[in-house]
Amino acid sequence: MNLAAMDPINYDKQLEQKSALLSESFVEFNPPALEVFPSDPAHYRMRAEFRIWHDGDDMYYYMFDKTLNQKVRTEQYLPAGKLINEMMAALMQELRPNHQLRFKLFQVDFLSTLSGEILVSLLYHRQLNDEWTEQAKEMKQRLSDKFNVNIIGRARKLKIDLDKDFVVESLNVDGKELKYKQIENSFTQPNANVSVSMLEWAIDVTKNSHGDLLELYCGNGNFSIALAKNFDRVLATELAKPSVDAAQYNIAINEVENVQIIRMSAEDFSDAMAKKRSFRRLEGIDLDSYNCNTIFVDPPRAGIDDDTLALMQNYERILYISCNPETLKQNLAFLKTTHKITRFALFDQFPYTHHMEAGVFLELKS
Repeated sequence: MNLAAMDPINYDKQLEQKSALLSESFVEFNPPALEVFPSDPAHYRMRAEFRIWHDGDDMYYYMFDKTLNQKVRTEQYLPAGKLINEMMAALMQELRPNHQLRFKLFQVDFLSTLSGEILVSLLYHRQLNDEWTEQAKEMKQRLSDKFNVNIIGRARKLKIDLDKDFVVESLNVDGKELKYKQIENSFTQPNANVSVSMLEWAIDVTKNSHGDLLELYCGNGNFSIALAKNFDRVLATELAKPSVDAAQYNIAINEVENVQIIRMSAEDFSDAMAKKRSFRRLEGIDLDSYNCNTIFVDPPRAGIDDDTLALMQNYERILYISCNPETLKQNLAFLKTTHKITRFALFDQFPYTHHMEAGVFLELKS
């Protein structure tokens, strides 16, 4: 990471460069004008992780700057939310004089929310004992005077939750408050305000939908819950069990009644839809009863496999969110034979980096 490049004064210029690069890169697909959704120029990340350096009685957070090719002491971190920066200072004051809590501590992870919760994970190169737990509980109690905080201790094959291993985010999306359980060590959108922009864009492009929605790679139900109001029903798949559990929690807490989550990979679901194989996890679910005219995908960086791409071509409308424009282009080369791009967006989830989050909405060619 190039820490020196993180200057809010340069934010507008770097976003302009990203926008131009993305537009130029997708010219071959003849998309409409790019819609650009900026980030806050500072304090935009809801999660961050730091290594710990021990220097005698001193200890501090550090990050590795690739440009300088060296470790950089990090007392405060501009991309991290204000809550994380406040906790960084308060936590270090607790850790430095406490041998039990600092001994062989090598990393600290923070997961925070706009709604004020923060989860702190302490990672060790040693096993943790009852004394560690007692000291951690006392530290949590002191920190709780100022923070809504939970603490986790991790070592090899060991995890100690002092209370719970998740936070609950609250977002105002399209005039409605939505709550999301976000679990430690599971994927969450790092930039909460840009995440809201993504959700509202997805709601907007699907607002005149009819029938049902099929969603692959649904994670904790982030989009499923927000999009449910635009469809009769939502059928969503996700493979990771912690994410499926979080999605079920989020469906219940948001009182959404038209979303069904299936724990399956996109590849297996494609086989099931193509009648290639039968799966016990689909027992009692009548796939033929769904009238899905729209499919939504938010795949990992590797993109989408050929069988799933072939499945996607059967739908009138395709909503595709991508964290890797290169694999998105590869997939669009396949999809452009049947569909055309009618909306195109850049979501600046990761300011001051080369990473780009893109969204395309495709409709079947007439």
